[in-house]
Amino acid sequence: MKKIRLVFSTIALVILGAFTSNAQEKVSSKDNFTKIDNYLSDGTNNGFSGAILVIKEGELIINKGYGLANKDSNALINPNTIFDIGSNTKQFTSTAILKLVEQNKIDLTDALSKYFTDLPVDKQSITIHQLLTHSAGFSESIGRDFSEISQKDFFEKLFASKLLSEPGEKYSYSNVGYSLLGRIIELASGEPYEVFLNKHLFTPSGMLQTGYLLPKWDTKQMSHGYNRNIIETESTITRYQETGDVNWHLKGNGGINSTQNDMLRWYKALKTNIILTPESFKKLTTPYVSSPKGTYHYGYGWIIEKSKANTLIISHDGSNGTFTHSLIWYPEEDLYIVYSTNANSSKVGGIAYDVAKIILDESYSPKPIKNNVYAFTMNYLKQHQTDKSDKLLALLQENYADEFSNSSLLNTLGNLLLRLNENLEWALELFKNNVQLYPEDGNLWDSLGDGYKSNDLMEDAIKSYQKAIELGYKDSQQKLTELVKQ
Repeated sequence: MKKIRLVFSTIALVILGAFTSNAQEKVSSKDNFTKIDNYLSDGTNNGFSGAILVIKEGELIINKGYGLANKDSNALINPNTIFDIGSNTKQFTSTAILKLVEQNKIDLTDALSKYFTDLPVDKQSITIHQLLTHSAGFSESIGRDFSEISQKDFFEKLFASKLLSEPGEKYSYSNVGYSLLGRIIELASGEPYEVFLNKHLFTPSGMLQTGYLLPKWDTKQMSHGYNRNIIETESTITRYQETGDVNWHLKGNGGINSTQNDMLRWYKALKTNIILTPESFKKLTTPYVSSPKGTYHYGYGWIIEKSKANTLIISHDGSNGTFTHSLIWYPEEDLYIVYSTNANSSKVGGIAYDVAKIILDESYSPKPIKNNVYAFTMNYLKQHQTDKSDKLLALLQENYADEFSNSSLLNTLGNLLLRLNENLEWALELFKNNVQLYPEDGNLWDSLGDGYKSNDLMEDAIKSYQKAIELGYKDSQQKLTELVKQ
């Protein structure tokens, strides 16, 4: 009898312990939701707009949007809002490469000469592995994302470009290297890049709102972009649809759009080996090449590093300046975070990492999200006349000392106003203040000339351009010549 009672008591304690543990976990998850939700909700008062997803040990802690996806329609951000994920496209490319390896269509040791003819000697032996790990020696890019270029011209220009280092010698982040991988996917599979991804990655994962042009996009969910919460742009999908294609400046290395919910499906597909075998997934997340400062290593489309607790972190960020997207995966803690914003600035770029700290460190309390200096200044300009510029400079020094430590801030703000063609008197005032602070900088006198010109003060513009030239800023010469001719 005693034995039975002992066994029963042990079982009871185990069951009680299980219930207690579960209760604590539920409270902890609720507390984490509240911390994250309050942090981001408060941030919307300072212009934050974006979405966060956190899943830990199979439990969805939060999956929520904040702020506006479209200010014109007042559409709110939600887990199905579509964002440009930037360079997180690279993990799709690297996964597709490993899928082709599994299909015995390519080898990681294959050289470029297997897929491309008439290559310069210095590029013939570059391998797929080197492209995947950013160790092939290519530069970061050879043009802007949306600059028009044909496939033929892109690869001719790329292969004619000078390598930064010997292949395999060192790490150097390269978008064009991943564009090359995208083309290799097409050559090895016989299918267009996006078609291969859609067939072998997205559809098996249930990701119906991920891609460039193939998805039947829910247009109501496409977010507009708000660079620094100032400059509005349409969804990049709209730009792809207008041209009917994605050029090689982007294809393979960036520009794919997706949702929070689809990126959750992606995580589950990788974790359960729906897409890749365990052996291939290990290759995907193995640290191969060290960054220049040794702070992290690069795998295949993922950054691999160790936490302070010496546990593994698999992560990557993507941004086109307006949209920013972050993925952080702690395999040992079974924690996965997806963060997206359509209004990027220095104040919100690292939010995913603050959220990770909230989850992993109970004592951590993030600093409130601050309005970025550009949006702060633009709001001030709308509410005050130029005779209040001294007060503005004092506020910038008080609240944004780090960003107000050189001439860049006022110059950028003034040029933003010229670009937007608004508050032109303020643009001139900012340029005037800047040359008073940094009178020996020819570039600033050139900007001052632009400010005078935009306000139809041509004689002052001429004098400013002349001063810029005296200080060695030669780009002002053409502007001066054109003004003198008038």
